Amino acid sequence: MSSEEQRRQPDEEPDQEIEATNDASENNAENAGGGPGPIEEPRGSASDPASVEYAPDDVEYLMEEEPGVAEEELSVLAAELEGVRRERDEYLESLRRLKAEFENSRKRQERDRERILQSASEKLVAELLPVLDNLDRALEADGDVREGVRATRDHFVDVLGREGLVSVASDGQAFDPNVHEAVMGQPSDEHEDGTILQTFQRGYILNGKPIRAAKVVVAKQV
Repeated sequence: MSSEEQRRQPDEEPDQEIEATNDASENNAENAGGGPGPIEEPRGSASDPASVEYAPDDVEYLMEEEPGVAEEELSVLAAELEGVRRERDEYLESLRRLKAEFENSRKRQERDRERILQSASEKLVAELLPVLDNLDRALEADGDVREGVRATRDHFVDVLGREGLVSVASDGQAFDPNVHEAVMGQPSDEHEDGTILQTFQRGYILNGKPIRAAKVVVAKQV
């Protein structure tokens, strides 16, 4: 080989490398254009089909590859929505029934209460009529009416006692704020502190419940 051929040989090798590179580029370009590109993953939750978002190209590709996918998802969502609506209607109907039953019960209890009060009032008035008769006779009698008034009062106390009314014990008793009301305090060396010395107005208890406190004078130690 001559020296001139040796000088030309290195210059020819880069041209071959360039041609190989161009061939590889052309092959890559042909492969890139030969089939569909990668499909982007839909955005959303796999457990919730309604939250999945598809790109327009993805939807078109899915419809071409699996035409029944979208219709199936819509059918599932429609069935779930119908079930939720049916459950909602059942809850609303139950609440309406409970409200109606509560209103009927309240009205029934109110009627029963009014009927009981009316019956109790009628009974009490009927028992007090003889007391009124005694007062009328005492006023019509000549002379001292105190005996007639005393007998009428005893009859009146007896009628109220049958209805559960009792008077509050006060004179000589220890002061009890539940049934006594101290209107004044009076110094006393003969009584313990808090002893009731005098009653200004009687107190009463009806069926175990204080309805009026006795107004009393209470002893105080000097």
